[in-house]
Amino acid sequence: MAQKQNTSIPTELEQSDCSILLDEVKEKMNILKKCGMTEEEIISQLFCTQPLPKLMISRNYRIFLGDERIEVHLEPLVKAVYLLFLKHPEGIVFKDLPDCREELAKIYNKVRPWGLTDRAVKSLEDVTNPMLNSINEKCARIRKAFGALLDRRVAGQYYIKGVRGKAKIIALNRELVVWE
Repeated sequence: MAQKQNTSIPTELEQSDCSILLDEVKEKMNILKKCGMTEEEIISQLFCTQPLPKLMISRNYRIFLGDERIEVHLEPLVKAVYLLFLKHPEGIVFKDLPDCREELAKIYNKVRPWGLTDRAVKSLEDVTNPMLNSINEKCARIRKAFGALLDRRVAGQYYIKGVRGKAKIIALNRELVVWE
């Protein structure tokens, strides 16, 4: 025997509630878009049931994903940039990177314990110079590294992104970040 489908027509009050909810959803989606997420990323996050793996930073600054401890391989300067943004959940505007040069140098010195050569100092200056493309290149390498290890629907939570002229952020909930 076939089941009867519920074909009742929503009341005017229910239609009004739905309209209000849809307006709220649109408003929240616009905020997420302003933070750098695409509509596709937002929708995939809404319907993604896969839990996000934890991000673990070891004492010697190796980066691992999940309980399987899959290592995310990044060059020292790229890793230092990643850790800098990870330490700034509010994000960093690229034009303000020169103000972060000293903090980045300290992180880079820890990631690269054999010291900062003249070439390394020049690389630091380049990556914190918003007039150069170096920071964008480092962000692209981070995207590539996480994209190779994670489903594209979740990878975006782990890399640096944002709207031009606004703060660039790593969207990952910091409760999922473990510093050893």
